[in-house]
Amino acid sequence: MIKDRILYEDNDIIVCRKPAGIATQTARVGQADMASETANYLASGSGGRQRPYVGVVHRLDQPVEGILVFAKNSRAAARLGRQIEENRMEKSYLAVICGRGFAQSGELTDYLVRDGRTNTARVAQPEEKDAKKAVLSYEILTDMPYGAAPPGLTDGAPRIAVAGIRLYTGRHHQIRVQMSHAGMSLIGDHKYAGAEALRISEEARVKEIALCACKLVFSHPGTGRRLTFEIQPENRVFRPEFWQNYAGHTPHNEP
Repeated sequence: MIKDRILYEDNDIIVCRKPAGIATQTARVGQADMASETANYLASGSGGRQRPYVGVVHRLDQPVEGILVFAKNSRAAARLGRQIEENRMEKSYLAVICGRGFAQSGELTDYLVRDGRTNTARVAQPEEKDAKKAVLSYEILTDMPYGAAPPGLTDGAPRIAVAGIRLYTGRHHQIRVQMSHAGMSLIGDHKYAGAEALRISEEARVKEIALCACKLVFSHPGTGRRLTFEIQPENRVFRPEFWQNYAGHTPHNEP
């Protein structure tokens, strides 16, 4: 029920939590999406007397969980859209990544090209046709207890960690593409992850992308007051105990 996912609501906006697996908005007949569920919720509140306005001002990929804000009128939609265009809406994410030798923090700047036929994006040269600049920063917050080597032996296991990510542009599949390109593939990302991250995801039976839009900061379109919303990921792979249980099944720990 959408009502159970609402974080905040007033006359101008409705802020809610999107579960993984549900689209922000879709044209597919019979498929649930957050915009439609929100519209149904608002219509039920008015007794179905009028068709509610639901302005989609930003989106999350269908496999990604996180915070969404919808506008309840056209003025609010325009003002929220302007904040996005001017990079005044702050979007922060948590991701479980897999790689080797990556830095503790950094900023990634790439140029991405989207392929609408395959619903994918790729890193391209700046001068390539339709290439758009993509910028994010990341910081490693904690390492997961994955595959510790026996005492006295070199640990050749890949590093699995939780990264905090700040998104500065909103390109198609941006975080997934940029992090994978930088050698920090997202666990559970079967579209962009490298071979090692794919192997671990399959061995650990992880089907959900380990990515959560955990924090959203913006100015209220009516009052101008700065609002901050934060959530914790529901995905089990963000919990250390998941990797503690899985560590015993890594190749170099097997008898």
